[in-house]
Amino acid sequence: GQVSSQRLGLQALSGKLDAVLVALADQPLINEQDITALIGAYKKRPAGTSVLVPTVAGEPGNPVIFSAQVREEILAGDANVGCRHWRAVHPDAVAPFATDNRRYRLDVDTLEDIERFERDTGHALRWPAALAAAS
Repeated sequence: GQVSSQRLGLQALSGKLDAVLVALADQPLINEQDITALIGAYKKRPAGTSVLVPTVAGEPGNPVIFSAQVREEILAGDANVGCRHWRAVHPDAVAPFATDNRRYRLDVDTLEDIERFERDTGHALRWPAALAAAS
């Protein structure tokens, strides 16, 4: 699941870290400018906060950025604990990055999401030809 995948990724990180950015694989429109804006907002987050979450119309989005200390706390916790649970337990440590950039909220989980994505953006999501032929 998502939490176990996140924890495996966090465990694989090595060396001195200042922060960790966790992105979802199903957000096809997130680009370099979106990541740069998120990193800039993280650097300017309010004192005493350790996590930055993009919010669009008050709704949380992704990717999220959190401190190396939060990474350590997540990994020291129960195997079912990921960033979302950590945020729920520590709401005062979470800073919103209010934006109107809908790409932070757009992800593709279901066939309906794919249809909505194509309708709203004009982009068609298709498997690469080599993968489609193998299935």
